This record gives sequence, C-alpha cells and structure tokens, in this order.
Amino acid sequence: MTSANPKLAIIYYSATGHGTSMAARVATAAEAAGAEVRLRHAAETADPESFAHNPAWTANYEAHVGKPAATGEDIVWADAVIFGSPTRFGSPAAPLRAFLDSLGGLWSQGKLADKVYAGFTSTQTAHGGQESTLLNLYVTLMHFGGIIVAPGYTDPVKFVDGNPYGVGLIANRENITAFDDATADALDHLARRVVGVASRLA
Repeated sequence: MTSANPKLAIIYYSATGHGTSMAARVATAAEAAGAEVRLRHAAETADPESFAHNPAWTANYEAHVGKPAATGEDIVWADAVIFGSPTRFGSPAAPLRAFLDSLGGLWSQGKLADKVYAGFTSTQTAHGGQESTLLNLYVTLMHFGGIIVAPGYTDPVKFVDGNPYGVGLIANRENITAFDDATADALDHLARRVVGVASRLA
C-alpha cells in the first residue's frame, strides 16, 4: 500500500436494489473520509427472463446496464476492498461468488494479498444468514492473504445494529431500497473504519 489517501474498491452484487443502495452509502462515506473510490457491481449471471416477473430485480438490472462491472484489476488497484452481497442460503450470492472464483490467476501471483477487506450483506429475515454470509466471504479473503477489518464493537453505533462482522440489512418483501438509521450509521462507520485502517497501513 502506497497511498496516504487510500484507494477503496466497493464491489457488490445486488438483485433487487438493497445492495446498490448500501454500496452507494458506503461510497459516499468513504469519499468523505478521504478515500479514492471505485464503485463496481458484480455482473448478473441469471438470464433476465428468469426474473422478468420481479419488477424490482428487473429495474435494478436495467439500472446497471452500461456501468462498468467489477474486474480483478479493481482489486489490484485498491488498497482496500469492501464486498457486498445478499445472502443465498447462508452464503454470498452466485454472481459475487463467480467473481471471486475468477480471481485464481491474481491470487496465484499474490496480487490479492496485504489489502484491507470487509463486507456487508442483506437478508429478508432477522435470522436469514447474515453472519454466515459474511463469515463465508471472509474465509475466501483469508485465502487471499487479506487483512480483514471487521467493525467489531468499535463505535456506539455497533451496539445498535448489533453486527460485529460487517453490516447487515434486514430487507422486506416489498424490495424497498431504503434502510433505517441504524443501518445507515453502521455503513458509514464501516467505511470510515476501513479507510482509517488502510490509511494507517499505507
């Protein structure tokens, strides 16, 4: 790491828009903390016809058309990376998993190591797999040789949202993209913490 103003890549997958909103919030907070930010989505792997019945999923997919998708170069460029994904049966969703699985060449060259990493997720229910999704993500990042910077309980906001592993949003069945103050504050804290640690390691 060589920059006093760290480079942060925010790489996320979002189906219906919750993750898109969370990633945008993290980006705003990170830029306010002094980071240079790249906001990148993991490319959709499902056929659009398969989710045509879901207006929120279709709208979010169409909103990403023409925007740059994440590549391994985004991680090589970055001093720190924050990943985001909804849970799929207790693990990161397939599009983010496919992106991570594509990084073997960079991993074998050591180009994913010694970077700060953290994550955020969303579930439809309170016990829908937030912890296991983040922990499964972090297992991969440990294989990278990454420096995992979880928020822990390093700020009073974490005693409100209660997630020491990252940030987790409890979404609802209407697929709204808004979230409560506790989640917003936790996302801001995660961004500041990752940027702060990356700055100290630079």
